Amino acid sequence: MTPLRPGHAILPMALFLGMWLSFSTPLIMVVEAATPSEPAMADSSTLVDENAATEDDPDANLVPLDTEDPPPEATTPPTATISSVPRAEDLLQLNPADNSPSTMRFSEALNPPAELAQTQDPSRNATDHAEYASYNVPIVMDSSVQAHIRYFNTAIHGRFEEWLLRLSRYQPLVETIFTEFHLPSDLVYLSLVESGFNPYAYSRAKATGPWQFMKGTAKAYGLRVDNYVDERRDPIKSTVAAARYLRDLYDLFGTWPLAMAAYNAGEGKVMRALHKARAESFSEISKTRLIRRETKEYVPRFMAATIIARNPDRYGFTQESAAPHQFDEAIIARTVHFRAIANATGIPYEELRLLNPELRRDATPPGDEAYHLKVPVGMKAKVEQLIDHIPTYKFPRLPAKAQFASAGPSRWYKVRLGDTLGKLSKRFRIPLKTLKTKNNLSDPTIRPGDFLVISR
Repeated sequence: MTPLRPGHAILPMALFLGMWLSFSTPLIMVVEAATPSEPAMADSSTLVDENAATEDDPDANLVPLDTEDPPPEATTPPTATISSVPRAEDLLQLNPADNSPSTMRFSEALNPPAELAQTQDPSRNATDHAEYASYNVPIVMDSSVQAHIRYFNTAIHGRFEEWLLRLSRYQPLVETIFTEFHLPSDLVYLSLVESGFNPYAYSRAKATGPWQFMKGTAKAYGLRVDNYVDERRDPIKSTVAAARYLRDLYDLFGTWPLAMAAYNAGEGKVMRALHKARAESFSEISKTRLIRRETKEYVPRFMAATIIARNPDRYGFTQESAAPHQFDEAIIARTVHFRAIANATGIPYEELRLLNPELRRDATPPGDEAYHLKVPVGMKAKVEQLIDHIPTYKFPRLPAKAQFASAGPSRWYKVRLGDTLGKLSKRFRIPLKTLKTKNNLSDPTIRPGDFLVISR
């Protein structure tokens, strides 16, 4: 065989190398595009500034969410042992009314987990049985619930008392709405663990309002969220949306612990946890790593809040009640500011804000020719009579970018890629501990897109 000359050997090697590159290059490009540390370049017309103002960015009226969890060591249950304490899902049950239109969304299309029979713990005394039987969402007392009760009653006693006072303003309204949706009225106390029923509460995850709706869920349940109106803050409309959502979650999962866990974490996460664990109950998935600790503690946290709210004097809380949420509605055909209304009618500016927390910029929205503005009872006629004397308000132009937003004495900061609490602490000269306390952070993890309160 005649040996190949050097020039002859180059040609097949070049052909082989070219073929290999033609097949491997797309794979290399895919890997590079998926690597987060090396973002792929895009056309400049399609790039989105992560700091651009959006519909659910915080505004000056919002305040950081003031509900928080007890320290992990206070609520983390010990290693599972055999116990006579009944499981939460064995007790938290509701039998929806048959053939009710409000309960027929999921029941015909899905097969929810089998209902679990209620059990009784013979070790508990008759008084406890009688008390918990009076709840329309039955309660189980275990170590986790007791830990939350101690936390509410000692660590944040004053704050929890504020939550109870604020809830008393809206509780009759919420109970009426829940009754219409065939929900147990004790579910009103879910708002305590969500926000302390604060219409202006805003979380780092951008959940807003007394029921802490995310924007996507809010819009799916018919709430308006834009630059001028955020109905997640409206006590009535958000409660109706929460009732529909809770009704749907119960129809989907079949037990209240799973429904409440899904309200906290999202139905997709709970459904995946049930599927991966091959489980049918909340207690089963709560013993796995398939759901977060926050979700695991959500049901006992609700139980603890319910026990205290129904027995405030037993735990040293006052039973004061706020004035009920009552109002008339005046039809407003153009944009007017609260301060102009207050000047013309004598209605206190703060009362207009209290009645209309959904208006993000303290004025009726532009382009709405029949906006129903809530005014104090008996003031509708006066407002409509003087409306022609109230000047039209012109909104300042919205900023294209909003890295900071005023929030009273505090500022909101939108977390960007690469930010850490340590870096932000140095940048703004705020002690790390203060930064964590102001934002109710139990761990140092922050994510791009989160909002943090920057204040000393």
